[in-house]
Amino acid sequence: MAQAEIGLIGLGVMGSNLALNIAEKGNKIAVFNRTVERTHEFVEEAGALKDNIVPCETIEEFVAAIRPPRPIIIMIKAGDPVDQQMELLRPHLEKNDIMIDAGNANFRDTMRRFDALKDSGLTFIGMGVSGGEEGARHGPSIMVGGTEDSWKRVEKVLTSIAAKYNGEPCVAWLGENGAGHFVKTIHNGIEYADMQMIAEIYGILRDGLKMSATEIGEVFATWNMGRLNSYLIEITAKVLEAADPIGGKPIVDMILDKAGQKGTGKWSVIEAQNMGVPATAIEAAVAARSLSSLKGEREAAEKILGLPAVAPLSVSDKTAFIKDLESALLAAKIGAYAQGFAVMAAASKEFNWNLPMPTIAKIWRAGCIIRSQFLDEITSAFTKAPDAANLIVTPAFADMVKETDGSLRRVVSAAVLAGLPVPALASALGYFDSYRRGRGTANIIQAQRDFFGAHGFDRIDGTDSHHGPWGSGLGAGA
Repeated sequence: MAQAEIGLIGLGVMGSNLALNIAEKGNKIAVFNRTVERTHEFVEEAGALKDNIVPCETIEEFVAAIRPPRPIIIMIKAGDPVDQQMELLRPHLEKNDIMIDAGNANFRDTMRRFDALKDSGLTFIGMGVSGGEEGARHGPSIMVGGTEDSWKRVEKVLTSIAAKYNGEPCVAWLGENGAGHFVKTIHNGIEYADMQMIAEIYGILRDGLKMSATEIGEVFATWNMGRLNSYLIEITAKVLEAADPIGGKPIVDMILDKAGQKGTGKWSVIEAQNMGVPATAIEAAVAARSLSSLKGEREAAEKILGLPAVAPLSVSDKTAFIKDLESALLAAKIGAYAQGFAVMAAASKEFNWNLPMPTIAKIWRAGCIIRSQFLDEITSAFTKAPDAANLIVTPAFADMVKETDGSLRRVVSAAVLAGLPVPALASALGYFDSYRRGRGTANIIQAQRDFFGAHGFDRIDGTDSHHGPWGSGLGAGA
């Protein structure tokens, strides 16, 4: 029997779907699961694809079934289980074999694992996979980090299974060690912001304009045919239009308002802070999810504080206001993406990755959760201006910001005056207003720092005097 081109460990939902995708594209794949029964069950469920699947009951059998140098995808719970599985594999592997973590790993764990294998003859790939269960089965967006040689070994298989956008596979080698998992982390951070902004617009329509879920669904469906065309807008419309099979009401009205999170959004925020890059919309979105989990506290606070004593949202032209909401969402979305790409640009310098921004935008155009028409424009913008300091100062996006800024300003103002929370939309607006202002207000902060801690400051006239005339002993060092 011919050896498998690649191996996969972990036949949970994501692993099973990825294995079926690999087999369906004509690649022979060896599979192993800790529970042998699950391996046999998987093969039986594979139907006509079973001819391309080599089921293995032991690690020894599994490794022997793969053509050297052996690429082995590990698709199990992130964290310690991956380290444990790697330790179990290592004694059975040979020079140039490749262990591939395809889970939602912290890129710093990926860098650690990559470095730990440097002198062992083995190597490691951190592979970000986006698209959920459906993407894994029919075509995800794939972000690869590792050596170029290890990428070349898996390029044919990964290219065959990746989502396609106008015939182009949504997969790329992005750099060494943790590059792939870092880009996937920022992808998820942008995803958090995108979802939160959609939720805030939904809140304005529901609580401000008193529209039903079905009516709001129709609005999102219409937007999906325009500049906001994207997977998240599309599924939002479908979610809002779906009925509860138990009571017949809109299912969204029956869902508890507590959103879960797995950590990638938080990692995005932490790394942005570590590198001193403002990612305010992403930060607001992560905080909003955390606040949503405090359901009991929020209900108690409403009883104590009540809702804001403000006038209800009042609009003279509902159609025009809904058009404003569409433009406001586009503007805020631009802010979130600009922040995400700025964080990746900083990380590229920090870790010597040379991340290709146009390529990242390209491989996000299909397969992944944030796929949208919008990413074609980002690809074009970074291709024309690869060294741009920020997405929003590229010509095309500068024009879009100017066009949509007024709508975002009006929507945030109306929501705030009506007491409707819009933390991510407001953060995006604050980011634009701060980024575009050549003379800000940090001079007073620096004066304060010098007053209490003698931290010094730079003068606008360039004079060689770096402390203020505060008087001796007025401030204490801090």
